[in-house]
Amino acid sequence: MNIAEEIIISPLKDELIEDINKTNGYFRVFGKVVPSFQSGKWSFEENLFEETKEIRFPDDNLDWSRYINREDKALFLAYKNNNCIGQIRIIKDWNRFCYIENIATKKEFRGYGIGKLLLTKAEEWAKQRKLIGMSLEAQDDNLGACRFYVKQGFILGGVDTLKQSYNPNIETTLYWYKLFK
Repeated sequence: MNIAEEIIISPLKDELIEDINKTNGYFRVFGKVVPSFQSGKWSFEENLFEETKEIRFPDDNLDWSRYINREDKALFLAYKNNNCIGQIRIIKDWNRFCYIENIATKKEFRGYGIGKLLLTKAEEWAKQRKLIGMSLEAQDDNLGACRFYVKQGFILGGVDTLKQSYNPNIETTLYWYKLFK
């Protein structure tokens, strides 16, 4: 049975706010992206770590009501049997891209197409607003996420080695883009 067929994607409503951080779980850090810039084009190699570790981002604590019924931002939640298993939080950015602030799937549902469904919903939202593509940031040591973005048609469009200077664990922020055709 295809789990993705049983998923309902819902825009955020007041009664769903309590579900938002339920998707924030641990993920495996097992390697990093090593970018390079040659002849005006970004490419990258993968460097696998000898030891893996599990990390978790802190829960987001935002004014979630600002994502309900808005033209310039949205939050969509994925549900299976009334349980929240994923989310994508997006905004209409100044550069006519749909910027993905966060995308997450509960650990036990990763690899079943939930992230792809959420990205598809974000792409529909963006195209309705006549945006030119989607963009997001990822840390260089989140190789699993970066592999997922590449699989979904994103390309590396830039690198910033100073953005996360306050965090000694993050060397490089990677900027990923998917242009609509």
